[in-house]
Amino acid sequence: MTPGLTASEMDHARARETQEISSPSPLASPRMLQNDSPLRRAGLLQARSFHPASAISQSVISPSSESGAFTGTPMSFHSQDSIRLNTMQLSSMEMGGALPTPSHDPVLEEESVGLPSSIRSGSVTPRNRSPVDPMHPASRPSGLSLLRPAVAEHTRTDHIPSAINSYGSTLPTAPITLPPNSPPSPTSASSPSTEHDSLTESTPLFSSRPKHRNLKTLQSLAGTTLKQAVEALPAVILGCLLNVLDGVSYGMIIFPTMAPFDDLGPMGVSIFFVSCIIAQLVYTFGGSGFAGANGSMMIEVVPFFHILAASIAREIGPEHPQEIICTTLVAFALSSILTGLSFFLLGFLKLGVLIGFFPRHILVGCIGGVGAFLIETGLTVSLRISEDEFTATWSTFKLVFLNSHNLALWTLPLGLAILLRFITEGLRWRHQLVFPLYFILIPSVFYVVVAAAQLNLSDLRNNGWIFEMVEAAKEEHWYRFYTFYDFSKVRFAPLWATLPTQFALLFFNILHPPLNVPALSVSLNEDVDTNKELVGHGYSNLLSGILGTVPNYLVYVNTLLFYRVGGGTRIAGFLLAVATTILLLIGTGPIAFIPVMVVGALIFVLGIDLCKEALWDTRHRVSRTEYITIVSIMVCMTVWDFVVGVLFGIVVSCFFFVVQNSQRTSIRALHTGETAMSTVRRPSSQRAYIREVSKQTTILRLQGFLFFGTIAHVEETIRSIIDGPAWQRNPVRFLVVDLSLVGGVDMSSAEAFVRLQRLLSAKYVTLVFCGFSADSAVGRALQSVEVLGAEGVELFASLNDAMEWTENAYLRAWFRSQKSEVTAYVLPGRQDSNLTLHDAGSLVGSPRRSHLRAVGDRTIANEVQPSSPGISAEPYNTFVKAFSSYGDEDLDQFSPMLSYLQRISAPEGLVLWKQDDPADGLYIVESGLLRASYRFSNHSEAIVESMVPGTLAGELSALSNLPRNASVIVERPAVLWKLSLESLRRLEEQKPVLARRFTQLVLKAAKIDNDILLSALASRQ
Repeated sequence: MTPGLTASEMDHARARETQEISSPSPLASPRMLQNDSPLRRAGLLQARSFHPASAISQSVISPSSESGAFTGTPMSFHSQDSIRLNTMQLSSMEMGGALPTPSHDPVLEEESVGLPSSIRSGSVTPRNRSPVDPMHPASRPSGLSLLRPAVAEHTRTDHIPSAINSYGSTLPTAPITLPPNSPPSPTSASSPSTEHDSLTESTPLFSSRPKHRNLKTLQSLAGTTLKQAVEALPAVILGCLLNVLDGVSYGMIIFPTMAPFDDLGPMGVSIFFVSCIIAQLVYTFGGSGFAGANGSMMIEVVPFFHILAASIAREIGPEHPQEIICTTLVAFALSSILTGLSFFLLGFLKLGVLIGFFPRHILVGCIGGVGAFLIETGLTVSLRISEDEFTATWSTFKLVFLNSHNLALWTLPLGLAILLRFITEGLRWRHQLVFPLYFILIPSVFYVVVAAAQLNLSDLRNNGWIFEMVEAAKEEHWYRFYTFYDFSKVRFAPLWATLPTQFALLFFNILHPPLNVPALSVSLNEDVDTNKELVGHGYSNLLSGILGTVPNYLVYVNTLLFYRVGGGTRIAGFLLAVATTILLLIGTGPIAFIPVMVVGALIFVLGIDLCKEALWDTRHRVSRTEYITIVSIMVCMTVWDFVVGVLFGIVVSCFFFVVQNSQRTSIRALHTGETAMSTVRRPSSQRAYIREVSKQTTILRLQGFLFFGTIAHVEETIRSIIDGPAWQRNPVRFLVVDLSLVGGVDMSSAEAFVRLQRLLSAKYVTLVFCGFSADSAVGRALQSVEVLGAEGVELFASLNDAMEWTENAYLRAWFRSQKSEVTAYVLPGRQDSNLTLHDAGSLVGSPRRSHLRAVGDRTIANEVQPSSPGISAEPYNTFVKAFSSYGDEDLDQFSPMLSYLQRISAPEGLVLWKQDDPADGLYIVESGLLRASYRFSNHSEAIVESMVPGTLAGELSALSNLPRNASVIVERPAVLWKLSLESLRRLEEQKPVLARRFTQLVLKAAKIDNDILLSALASRQ
């Protein structure tokens, strides 16, 4: 080192010396020479200071920057996802050089040994971070260390991905070529000497490592694992405590307290722990998307277990206790297998969403029934009596309430449970450790009082304060329940008789995970796949059944508490499984020293919580009928049976569903035809006629599912239309029933339409169905009763088609009554050869026909006829027909403009214009038929508008000189009169007054046509 120079000054000098020697590489793009490089934007490269110049040429610009040539700010570590993102950004950089080839560099290996494996591989995550020394070379890897170096034959080329302006100058990026066997620079001893390094998009991210590097990787992995294990200890301790509390309280009551199960409480605890361990291992090793998932036995199914055990004991008889216990254990295992298969199939077939269709209030009622059962079980456990002895009799009432000793036995744990809920809800002390510490404090205080009062444990056990298991527990092992598995003693007839209860249990089991998993996902802010979780539950329950234990699931509360104290890793979940296994191996001997009030308080707490959830929390969230269903399910489960309660809840829910939906009307709208005319453009006189006579058309729009509960109101409404005063005021010719919003029709509703068709036919009223096809569900239902195709019944695809058909019927009736040639009048839509009204030849003799005659005389009969002799019939007749009813204008004054119109013969199928085409003029239809199609969005159905002779087409776009708003095609050969834009401009220049009056007439016609179109749009809603 030169005397008198500081390290910083030497760095400046060496950086300047390097700039003088090297020139910028032509391969380096301007983007690469900026401080805002992709590496720096990605957070993988930061401004740094440098050591000697040779290190700049051999190490700084090397893709492997673990060499230690950098000092200053160390790189920031990133999560695994951000590393992937940064690596993708690196691959998009302009990097020159030849195609990379694999290399084996001992210098690189030597320098990489000191690096943690997580840094060398690029897999730095928040959980494998390790403390680094900013001044240590190995602790400052650059982003390029994520890429594998490669070599070429005789050259070594290094590249800088971005310039580094630590000292206000840009470093050179030119490739440096050295002789093939040149020795490394003495100043770059800490830098890897690689052959040609070229980073391309196809460069592998991870290189193969020699054995000593793998050893360091294993050491780093072991260190990370040990660190995570230490950090997870509080969560593991909490999880063990929760498992102990659940196992003691609910494992003890897996078997009923009746003979021959009265002394099997400790065995139930062992079964609980085995099921818990199986679930924990399955979830830890990938069965769950939650890294810290806690598995446990389904404690809500304990009532069903009691029903299974009681049924088997009753079928076999008390003289065969071994057969009873063996068959009961097989029944428990069978429930696990059935549950596992159901979960697996639901998840594998991705049908988890189907469970969401089950009524929530029935599940809430079942939960409330379980809560009531747990409160009853808390009483029996606290009083140390069997369930058979706990009956609704006077002797039981005296035993529970009038015996002071027994009163103290159950009121004390009940008071402790209420006190805990007061602490958590009233005082709002809701820390996750309050619950376990509370139940640790209870036995501690109990034994402090026992010691202070010098009480005898044997007396306490005899009086029911401590469990009576000392002698049996000394010799009992955790695997004792396996000694009862003797398939020669299994009674299959009683086992087969439990299938209804098994299916009820299964039904109750499969409802929990689809509810717990999404709730836990929201609470932990983790996105998981519900179907994958169901598959994991399937594996855990199948394995539990094969190993002879009970169903299990992911526990929402335990998992949430586990995460909150640092248990959100797979290591924590595995340690919890190990710790639970240790508790299992210790055995059930310590249970004999647990105060009964602890177990009773635990059971009371859960029972009170479930009852509160079912009765109190839902009081303002459900309807009155749903609340009645919840209460009735709880009562049935408590008084009779759990299976009876579930079935009763389903029946009551179905009944209330029918009642509630029967009260909702299926009639969406009821109006006459004058408010829902079709989208056909007609001459003004015909339109006025149709608007008047369409009062004889009644439109009934229905919605929902038509069944026996809703069709009665529909039938009553239709009968009121054709009977009584309504018929006298407005006799009906057509009844249009729109079923486009109807999802289905049951047999009762279909038969009701048969009765209505007969009633309408007697009144000469045509029943017109629309909104469905004959092969749809509604069509098949109506065909099954032969209402479709019957005389006086018509079917159309849409309401517009149905209204168009009825309007044509009214027009035909008028034309036939006038002895006119119907073929001279073009009518769109379906062409029925026999489309005539009854006695249409004479429109007298009935109120309906008289109404048609009177309206026709006022409208169509008074149509203005050409009055100017000497004027050619066409286009004057067409012009008069189109504008005759729009004010008191003298149409003869428009005869001078007829020379501006151009006659066009359009064949069938000709496309006049498409939507968004530029306008070229307006058209007046002399003969034929045009069809316009409006599309307002890609996701809505097109609106079709027909244009008959005597109407306009394309008028608005022509007057406004804007693109066409519809596509128009010639549906039948037509003769059109076109006023082009050029002719319209000439008319405005030569005859401005006439052009202005013509424009006003066109706008009047367009306004009415648009009103009709908007009415058709509104009728679709």
